[in-house]
Amino acid sequence: MIEGKITRISGPIVYAEGLEKCGLYDVVDVGEKRLIGEIIRQNEGKATIQVYEDVTGMCIGEKVVSNERPLSLKLGPGLIGTIYDGIQRPLKQMFETGGAFLLPGQRTEPIDCEKKWDFVPLDDISEQSDVKPGMVLGTVKENGSVTHKIMVPPYIKGKKLKSFAGKGSYTVEETIAVTDLGEEIKMSQYWPLRKPRPFEQKLEVSEPLVTGLRVIDVFFPLSKGGTAAIPGGFGTGKTMTQHAIAKWCDADIIVYIGCGERGNEMTDVLTDFPKLIDPRTGRSLMERTILIANTSNMPVAAREVSLYSGITFAEYFRDMGMHVAIMADSTSRWAEALRELSGRMEEMPAEEGFPAYLPTRLAEFYERAGRVTSLCGKEGSVSVIGAVSPPGGDFSESVTQHTKRFIRCFWALDRELANSRHYPAIGWIDSYSEYADEIRGWWDKFDPRWSEIRVKALDLLKREQRLMQIVRLIGADALPDSDRLILTACEMIKNGFLQQDAFDEIDAHAEPEKQIQLLMLIMDFYEKALNVIKEGCPLARVIELPVRNEIVRAKGSVENNHLEKITVIQNHLEEQINQLERIYSKESAL
Repeated sequence: MIEGKITRISGPIVYAEGLEKCGLYDVVDVGEKRLIGEIIRQNEGKATIQVYEDVTGMCIGEKVVSNERPLSLKLGPGLIGTIYDGIQRPLKQMFETGGAFLLPGQRTEPIDCEKKWDFVPLDDISEQSDVKPGMVLGTVKENGSVTHKIMVPPYIKGKKLKSFAGKGSYTVEETIAVTDLGEEIKMSQYWPLRKPRPFEQKLEVSEPLVTGLRVIDVFFPLSKGGTAAIPGGFGTGKTMTQHAIAKWCDADIIVYIGCGERGNEMTDVLTDFPKLIDPRTGRSLMERTILIANTSNMPVAAREVSLYSGITFAEYFRDMGMHVAIMADSTSRWAEALRELSGRMEEMPAEEGFPAYLPTRLAEFYERAGRVTSLCGKEGSVSVIGAVSPPGGDFSESVTQHTKRFIRCFWALDRELANSRHYPAIGWIDSYSEYADEIRGWWDKFDPRWSEIRVKALDLLKREQRLMQIVRLIGADALPDSDRLILTACEMIKNGFLQQDAFDEIDAHAEPEKQIQLLMLIMDFYEKALNVIKEGCPLARVIELPVRNEIVRAKGSVENNHLEKITVIQNHLEEQINQLERIYSKESAL
């Protein structure tokens, strides 16, 4: 056991001597209350320690004891449905033992060590079986939605099983296998949270993360294993967009990180998520969700480490062959924690006071996303969706600009859209996705015209933006009917396709096939209307067509499993446009 003593205290940063033999990032118990800390710097016999709890009342001279291991997470059955703080302390159990406020030095096991789980070994696993890191030994039914695979930890070096417990009920601390080198394998394992978990091979992304939000899935898609950022000012809907994605996306596991957010927002998450019904299973959404709650009034150091905790949980389930989606809300608060800690350590500040290593830390986080072949041979992925809260909605600030270097999908929230109650308030001018070409093959299964219709719709919206500049100067009446039709068609795209009502049972979620058919219907209206206008029909007659309102309302009137209703609307469009064509073709002939 290595012991030292405190020589200086600067908020959550504590300096100690006597810990020269400790490694960088080793966990230490700080002070008489045994607060959790981590060595983040060694310099001339003095250790700089980052303390993850409130240091009020701590005195110089108190002892520091090293645990001689890095800060690690305990991984195993029992993670799903649990609400943790940034350093994997289960908040519900902490509340039951210590009350509403976290007590200094309070410890609780991150996973229930007394609960017995029914372990079912794979058929080909027995004593003397070959063993390798990442290999699946058996399964545990964690709940009605998730089957937990019990894997050999990546650090195991043995080649064969010396003993194997077989089928039965075990706690996460009981040994279920022993290797030929005497290494014990339990249903739980520890992993350093700052170290990426190993995998067999990194794969190219080829399949979208289907969210049910049309503006994302069609215009700015995110792949499974991809990275995205949602920047926006206060009140533009970052958190609500992440909530919608968490509920409706086709990921197997959701990891939601509330990093430095206001307590009332996290309260909404903690109270609403257990009530939400998973549309895929009909069971509680919490049965495939892990929540990390690190609000703005919690110790700032724990906020800094919460993102690493979330990504480590995600990699663990990825290694089982699952697709995991991480919601990080928000990386700006995480960057502010880095800035405060950097200031306490008297480091030279860079742009806007952030530490010079901010881009490196952002890269370390986002680059742990990806689609991989795991050590057990299964394909899994980690998709990262990080919210960014630029002050005043200014996208030129440091965190947003550095984040854009490491992500490939940018969903820029527009305050004007949010103020006009257009949700999701993702602006189509500043947003972009670099995954469109890579997932094109997947979309072609639904309709090979997806890429073409997407480009046409986005081009139409950009043309509308240019026309609106003219309209603001001289008014819409000065435009020819063909240009005014663009304004009308774009209004239909906004109201009938991009805008979604999260409280509407039909409109809250759209399957991919419905999404593309809705957009094709609107674009078909535009093209047919343009042709009839060229024949002399005034725009006013086109706007008066009853089918126009049918098309706009189709998003909430057509269920995902009744797409034949779109065909009916298409027939109405054909009939009414043909009627106009007959009228004005006769007039032109005369």
